[in-house]
Amino acid sequence: MRRLLMVRRCCSGPLLLLLGLSVCLLLETLMGARNRLRSGPRPAADLQNQGRTRQEVAMEETQRWVSSLEALRGETQVRFWSQKGRRAVVLMGRQLGSNPEVQLYQRVLQEMDYEVQLSRYAETSSFLRTNHGVRGWSLLLCLSSSERSCLRRISFSHLQHHQRVNLLPRVIQAFSDVGEGLCHFYTQLNLTGSELPMMPHACGSTNQKLQAPQAVLRADRPSPDGAPPPPLVAIVNVYVLVTSVRPLTSFLHDVSVVTTNQEQQGRPTKLRNFLRQQLGPTVSHHALGQVKKVIGDVLLAALSTNQKQQTHSRCVLCYQLLTFTLLFRGSITPVVIQVETDLTFSSLSRDSFEGQITRDLILEETLRFLHLSAETHLSPETGTQAYGGCRGTHGVCLSEDEFLFLLQFHRQMRTHSAFQLIYPSSSSSSTGPSSVSDLLIQINQFYELQRNQSYKTDHTEERTNQEPVVSPSQKAFDRGGPCLDPLLRQIYTAPPLTLTPPFSPWVKEYRAKVTFDTVTVRIRPQPVSSACQVHLDEHRGPRMANYPVGLGNSRISILVTDDSGLEPVVMKIYTVHVYRESRPSLPMFGEHVTCGFLQDCGLLVQPGRSCGLQPLIKTQSPLQTCSSGHEPGRWVVPCLSCSDNRTCDWREVAWQPDSCYYPLVDRRLLQDCLTDRKVLFIGDSTNRGMMYFLMERLNSSLEDWGKAHDTLVYRNLNRDQTLVSYSYYPQFWLEKKQRPTFRQALLQLIGRSRPLVNSNRTVLVVGGVQWLNTDHLTTVREVLNSESLGDVLVLVKSLGMGFHLPVDGIRSLNLREVQDLYRENQNVIATAMHHGYEAIDTFGITMGRYKEFMQGRCACHFHEVVKFWPSRLLDDPTSTTRSTGTRPELSNQSDEPDTVQRAWPKALSYHVRGPVNQVYSEILLSRLCPQTRG
Repeated sequence: MRRLLMVRRCCSGPLLLLLGLSVCLLLETLMGARNRLRSGPRPAADLQNQGRTRQEVAMEETQRWVSSLEALRGETQVRFWSQKGRRAVVLMGRQLGSNPEVQLYQRVLQEMDYEVQLSRYAETSSFLRTNHGVRGWSLLLCLSSSERSCLRRISFSHLQHHQRVNLLPRVIQAFSDVGEGLCHFYTQLNLTGSELPMMPHACGSTNQKLQAPQAVLRADRPSPDGAPPPPLVAIVNVYVLVTSVRPLTSFLHDVSVVTTNQEQQGRPTKLRNFLRQQLGPTVSHHALGQVKKVIGDVLLAALSTNQKQQTHSRCVLCYQLLTFTLLFRGSITPVVIQVETDLTFSSLSRDSFEGQITRDLILEETLRFLHLSAETHLSPETGTQAYGGCRGTHGVCLSEDEFLFLLQFHRQMRTHSAFQLIYPSSSSSSTGPSSVSDLLIQINQFYELQRNQSYKTDHTEERTNQEPVVSPSQKAFDRGGPCLDPLLRQIYTAPPLTLTPPFSPWVKEYRAKVTFDTVTVRIRPQPVSSACQVHLDEHRGPRMANYPVGLGNSRISILVTDDSGLEPVVMKIYTVHVYRESRPSLPMFGEHVTCGFLQDCGLLVQPGRSCGLQPLIKTQSPLQTCSSGHEPGRWVVPCLSCSDNRTCDWREVAWQPDSCYYPLVDRRLLQDCLTDRKVLFIGDSTNRGMMYFLMERLNSSLEDWGKAHDTLVYRNLNRDQTLVSYSYYPQFWLEKKQRPTFRQALLQLIGRSRPLVNSNRTVLVVGGVQWLNTDHLTTVREVLNSESLGDVLVLVKSLGMGFHLPVDGIRSLNLREVQDLYRENQNVIATAMHHGYEAIDTFGITMGRYKEFMQGRCACHFHEVVKFWPSRLLDDPTSTTRSTGTRPELSNQSDEPDTVQRAWPKALSYHVRGPVNQVYSEILLSRLCPQTRG
């Protein structure tokens, strides 16, 4: 009764009364339970009379104040939620908004009903520029490159009770580098390396890069039967969450990055599983305990310095993530060889995104473990008063900070998560009955007691923080079972793509835009559950791939599948549409110079020749029409300066032979020229692109189109007066023994196109991107002679650029192989001339514009076929070509619509788009219909 009166004298209001009663009850029951645990067993008669064990009594008494804590927590939360919405400020520093870490914070915090504001630095944030940087926000996240800005701007002594920052200044100071990696706290405590399981030079960015562990014994040497396992030799990165400095509370995340003497690179795995695999169940349990003890000892030593600082201005809810690098060298007790005040994953492969995936997993776990969605905040009117009023109860009086801290710790201990308590541990010594540390130890012991009882009775469903659990993001490391949750946790890309809308597991379609210079995107989707598999493009496609990004639109399909059965079952499909911009152009309105280029400096196909833009001096002598389709030339473009390609109007780029020109064939001449003629195409999709271009120019529109991989025959062209046929070769998707030979494919095409006349009224166009060689041309001559077609007109499309990008799943050419391809192209052209065939040098044309490929994994397609309606006809700059026929260059653009002689196409038709394909297709038409050839 006396204590109750003291509470009422010290505090006012129902909330304070409830608070005081709860704290008093908490302390009494804790002290009573502790005294029972420490005083040894009671007499057997007492236990028998009560019919309960000592542990049951302690559990029951502690449960009483836990219930009081829960009641108070509910009351304080109601008061907090009555305030206006919460705001989180994320300082990105040098990172972009498309960075996966920034997107993760946005997504998770918005799920927790935060309003998220992004800014670069504290100095540029409207909420942090004034009032010591502590007004208008509840959560401040300072990413790695903005930490110094936060420490300069934010006054931690002015933070309000509900505000949280992901920095602990004392932790950063303790582990700062005072020179060549020497830890700051070592100099203050005058420690030596033998006094602590830690290397003194283990702090800061100047520390040397860690080397892979060397085996003490050969791990691959078989051990005799019954011999002990080989000693543990490994470097292990573990990730530590510090939630308070004084008193110290810290947690260890389940996931670690392990590098052994048998591995070139690290791999993410659960630390508990790794130790069990290496040491067995019994020894691994002790090893995990040693890991926690070593980390706890280092943290205690580091944070014992400068204890007088900030004793009255502690941030109750602030936290800090650390990376501890541990070295196991034959003992279960590791040595700390590096400590960093951030999450680092340098031992993981960057190409596989493992570092990003593991980082995001830990960050998301941290946000949810800290209960950001259920923050506790006492009412403002009681913010400055003393809490508890318990001077008569074991001499303890708790401030508001201390009480909020206790509530947070209690909530974390009963949270389902991947974090395990490091300090205080159940074996930690109490500093006396009047310390908050003692209360933390009692809470920990209570939950350990509860856990042990749940193991014995198997009746308790709720697990505590000290028992390993599978949290949602931890599913990524637990394999097996059917795919029950077919969602993606994130889509990782390099370079990072800004997805629209922002990524969410429940949104299945996205769009992104990249610049002209971005020619590949590496993509790695990560499922929520490892029971689900991810495949790109098809149900047996790769999990991760490097995609070429063609000009315009590209589509990437992500299939989430269940592979637990005999055949994969597609559960969900995500789609990413990537739009790659054209080369940026600067329109020419005044004086300009004409620049020419043969090859790009980024890919020197001909090392002995110039690259990039060069001033072009035009000749004054009249040019003649070109006598072949393989005349050497270059691309020309108007620019303000040839030294800067950003000053050019790339819409006006054109192909210009060095000493002649190709006359453009207008539609009427083309129709007359191809009347009663048959044009046979054999080759791959690049050859097919030329065929469709010819059909559109000839027929005024392209009404039938498809990605045919067999034989096609079109008889309705040019008012049924021209036949065009096509045979796809080589059929690479078939087994090599089942593929038709080139001879067989050519004979089949000839057979489907008969009757044929043995003159230039029959045209054979043969070629492709890179499969054609001189032997194929010999086969052409043999087949035509055997079929009595030796006098037909043969045009050889030479090789072309492609397969020059590092793309997964297909062959990729290095620079030397591309240079060899150029020489092979010259041999193909020379052989074609030897046989009396025409040759079109598509390699020389595509070489300088190899980045301007369209959609396709080979990066070899310089055309695409798109749908369009009649209303778009006059708006499409590539729907027609120049018809003057006297200009020395072939351009992408049209001078006139050329619609007078054409019949309007049907309501829906197709259009062949692609300026590079247009140039060599126009050369094909000029060789089909030269003025000198009847």
